[in-house]
Parts: sequence; C-alpha cells; structure tokens
Amino acid sequence: MKKGLFIVLEGPDRSGKSTQAALLKAWLEELGHEVVVTREPGGTYLSEKIRKILLDPKSHIEPMTELFLYETSRIKHTLEKIMPALKAGKVIISDRYTLSTTAYQGYGRGLDLKTVETLNRIATLNLKPDVTIVFDIPDKVFAQRERLAQGSDRIEREPSSFRKRVNKAYKILSRKPGMTRVDGGRPVEAIQKDIRARVQKILKRLATKST
Repeated sequence: MKKGLFIVLEGPDRSGKSTQAALLKAWLEELGHEVVVTREPGGTYLSEKIRKILLDPKSHIEPMTELFLYETSRIKHTLEKIMPALKAGKVIISDRYTLSTTAYQGYGRGLDLKTVETLNRIATLNLKPDVTIVFDIPDKVFAQRERLAQGSDRIEREPSSFRKRVNKAYKILSRKPGMTRVDGGRPVEAIQKDIRARVQKILKRLATKST
C-alpha cells in the first residue's frame, strides 16, 4: 500500500501555524506533491459541526466533556480524511492533532495526562504523524501577541492564566522525543526555512526506502 506523508503543525493560538501551513503547501506542490491541508477540530462535515460547538462562546462545556468532544471530532477526521489521503499517497498537513489535546485539555484544563494519552491513542487508531513541528513561542513574544489580540471564540476568551499554561505546555512538549521544535518568535521566512529543511529530510528518507 502506498503511503503518503503526515505533517502536523502544533503551537498555542496565534503562533502562526495557518500561515506556515499555506507556505508549506505551496512549496510541496511546486515539488510535485498532492497536498491536503486540514485542521483540528474540523476537517470533515461532522468534525466542523463539533468545532462550532467547542468554539462557540455561548457553549458551557465541562473539561471532560470538552475532551470527549475533541476526541469524537478526531476519530471522524482520522478515518474520513487523513487515512484515505495517506493511502492515496498524498501529503497531509494538519493544523493541530493530538498534541493540542495534551496541551489544552491536559496541561491547560488539568485533566489526567494518562487519560488524555489513552483517548488520543484510541481516537487516532494509533496513527502517528511522520513529523510534528512544534512552535515554541518565547514568553516576551507571547505576551506581546496576547496584548494585541482580541479573543473571539470560547478558547481564546479563556483567562490569561489558562493560555500561559498552554504555552508552557508546548515548551515542555516540544522537547519530547520525536518532536521538531522551531522558534516561533522569528520572522515568517526564517520559520518556513526550518520547516522545509526538516520536511526535506523526511522526503529524502522516504524516497530512499521506496527505491
């Protein structure tokens, strides 16, 4: 079975993931790859409906309920969009995946990390990204973006203490084995250069395996 490439971009809100995903997509397409950009929560009809519930400021959702909603969205996303694309040999770029749940619901909400890990594994059917690129935002830059931003959804309207826990979580998680850390406080072009270099290495390795 031909397998594509699964790339995940992770980081706190306003870390620049969407911008970097678009730039990475354009570059990969120039190299001749078929690329699908997606996001979590979301990516499918049902998952996007769940996204609206999760981000609606009028939704009052307990932490454990929130966790299960994210995982419900994820399993549909994995089964309906990610796995078929990989089977077809495409490159998937996802704005968030399981690491976000660990950062937001685990560290941010204070839910048991082992429970989060178990549910992440179930909801992905043990599917793991080929590379997870984590945007580490320096505290000074994070504080500046906090002051300039206007939170519009339920998560963005959480108190500053919650967002600081999440940002700290990404600093911890970015240093875990298998993660690729990038300094998200630099110019867009510098960040993209680092991301492309990492992805290029993986593409070369996959090409070597297929020959």
